[in-house]
Amino acid sequence: MRSPIHIFSVAEYLDAESKSEVRHEYLGGQIFAMAGGSKAHNIITLNIASWLRSQLRGGACDVFMSDMKVKLKAANQNKTIFYYPDVLITCSPEDRDKYFVNYPCVIFEVLSPSTEVSDRREKLVNYQTIGSLQEYVLVSQDEVKVEVYRQDLQGAWTMEVLGSEDTVILNSINLSLTMTDIYEGIF
Repeated sequence: MRSPIHIFSVAEYLDAESKSEVRHEYLGGQIFAMAGGSKAHNIITLNIASWLRSQLRGGACDVFMSDMKVKLKAANQNKTIFYYPDVLITCSPEDRDKYFVNYPCVIFEVLSPSTEVSDRREKLVNYQTIGSLQEYVLVSQDEVKVEVYRQDLQGAWTMEVLGSEDTVILNSINLSLTMTDIYEGIF
């Protein structure tokens, strides 16, 4: 027996999401529930967001955690996507929507067994379509390891892998984080 797959409009998704107790990501009309994270995942996310918020407070940039969506278009398609990054920063005065960000400059994803493949492939490719995004940061929760994908002035993307003795430099907001800032309370 075949059953049709319901394709949700953006308006239907946003309406349903505003009433839902469970977060869902939206990929071109289909909705996918998100899994919960581990304690380590939560601590790392909180460490990053708290540190960034303390440094950016009072300025033009806003820091959001995992309950704020980012809206974008799928790579090579004209389909709308909403993701819930672990941490995101926007410095755009045009980002005035109440429930999502359109112009992030930095996105952090803390890798989990259930999300790592998506974070490294699908989200990486789709996030790179955001014109305002300058850095996409993947943070391991199993070891002190951070990967920074960075867009240069010509629009090309590079990747840098950092370890325990390194510092994460965020050119887009002129700040840097130590591994201690990120992993405090974990290792």
